[in-house]
Amino acid sequence: MIKIGDIIEIRKPPITFSFKVLELSENRMGAKMVPQYIENVTPPEQYELLEMNKISGFVDRARGLGRPTKKERRDLEQFTSFDDIDI
Repeated sequence: MIKIGDIIEIRKPPITFSFKVLELSENRMGAKMVPQYIENVTPPEQYELLEMNKISGFVDRARGLGRPTKKERRDLEQFTSFDDIDI
């Protein structure tokens, strides 16, 4: 059970968001009313981690794994095309 003052942590890789419960509600509510009931207490380090992850892009993807990038796809199409070969 959640009580007023509890800290709720939500893991959404690569960071963990933290929210403090200010009030409780029995009913569902619109998104505009949510700030009356919770306060974002996520440490700034978590947002820095998120920003670093956005900057890095696809650097973590090992070459050859997952979908090919546009450049890799073009290189594959060029390699497999037979238009340039005279037979």
